[in-house]
Amino acid sequence: MFNMMKPWFWLSLLTLFFSLHFYSSLAALTTISTNQSLSGDQNLISKGGIFELGFFKPANNSSNYYIGIWYKKVSQQTIAWVANRDNPVSDKNTATLKISAGNLVLLDESSNHVWSTNMSFPKSDSVSAILLDSGNLVLRNRPNDDVSDPLWQSFDHPADTWLPGGKIRLDNKAKQPQFLTSWKNIEHPSTGLFSLELDPEGKKFSLRWNKSQEYWTSGPWNGHSFSGVPEMRIYNFSFVSNENESYFTYSTYNDSIISRLVVNISGKIEQYIWLESSNKWNLIWSQPRKQCDVYSFCGAFAICDDNSFPYCTCLSGFEPNSVTNWNQQDHSGGCIRKESLQCNGFKSNNNDMFVEVPNVALAPQALFSVDEARCRSTCLETCPYIAYTYNKNGCAIWSADLMNIRQLSSDDSNGETLYIKLVSESSYLGRVTIGNVVCAVVGIGMIGMML
Repeated sequence: MFNMMKPWFWLSLLTLFFSLHFYSSLAALTTISTNQSLSGDQNLISKGGIFELGFFKPANNSSNYYIGIWYKKVSQQTIAWVANRDNPVSDKNTATLKISAGNLVLLDESSNHVWSTNMSFPKSDSVSAILLDSGNLVLRNRPNDDVSDPLWQSFDHPADTWLPGGKIRLDNKAKQPQFLTSWKNIEHPSTGLFSLELDPEGKKFSLRWNKSQEYWTSGPWNGHSFSGVPEMRIYNFSFVSNENESYFTYSTYNDSIISRLVVNISGKIEQYIWLESSNKWNLIWSQPRKQCDVYSFCGAFAICDDNSFPYCTCLSGFEPNSVTNWNQQDHSGGCIRKESLQCNGFKSNNNDMFVEVPNVALAPQALFSVDEARCRSTCLETCPYIAYTYNKNGCAIWSADLMNIRQLSSDDSNGETLYIKLVSESSYLGRVTIGNVVCAVVGIGMIGMML
């Protein structure tokens, strides 16, 4: 019977055997060399089986794939680094991660360059990439090169996570900081608005919104800890400074502890350790302590309340700018008016009205010495003005987007009443659009008005 089998059968069986052997071997490798590539479900695993690199989707309903590094021994997949965070691929089976012209590159299904280590050095056939047990992906010139002096390493290009052994550094010559930057939202690892960096003076950390507005600082380094974060003493932090760079690095006092520091989508910096006994990440500390201390966390025309969840609520007469992003805990787009204010030149529409927002804290604003009646009428009648407050110190009027509105507790006497200008409810309440006809509900009757 065996003698009667066709030669092509044995050839196919032999090909299948070597293919299975090749892919299973690749999955167990810690390196990618010039004659290897990674696609689909193939992964790199660090020598000690601590970390794994491969394609992942940030959410089950996502159509995007990314090259990332995650903990292999942690049951809850936790992404520690993303290569192509702003340039996803649509099909992991046709995308390829490989060594090309001395660089590690990611190609899409059309062989377009999606991401690259982008190093400028001569083409070499001996370059390889290795994933270390620290979670660091390094590029070296020869397989036996010392990985402590790599051509390129992912630790120099962090995403939102700072792992033990990694650096947060400042280029002292160019005064260029290295950023640890949040994901956009829970389903998109693209670059978010919140970042951690080393202050230009090089001795404290700053959390910034849009890499510009500082809203938290660690306080200066005293040689052992940061003045504003005494909790950091549970980790072994060290500071190095020379003419070329300044940087902080840290380690755990017990190498068996799995730990990570993250700038999350809420704009906080958080330190976690993995507890195998409870099968979850345990939060050790976070800063700033109150969510509403994060600059522009709720975006424009929204109130932030530390005593409620969700923290962000649109002002009366407003709705989320993007419901999808809002539901994914990305509030950066803020809220927009349900009905736009109407202007007659510089004058407001006579149907405008005010809605009270009591007991809120607001950013400082220039004050005018006028009485309350004049303050109110000026805001109401002038088209660019959108809100006002009035207290014993004077009148404040806003014409730009309202940001960082914070709801205070009922027993806090430091709050102000904000008056938001809206289109009168009688002008738009119950309006519905049918084709090109807008219908206004008046009682139970409807009056059709042609646009």
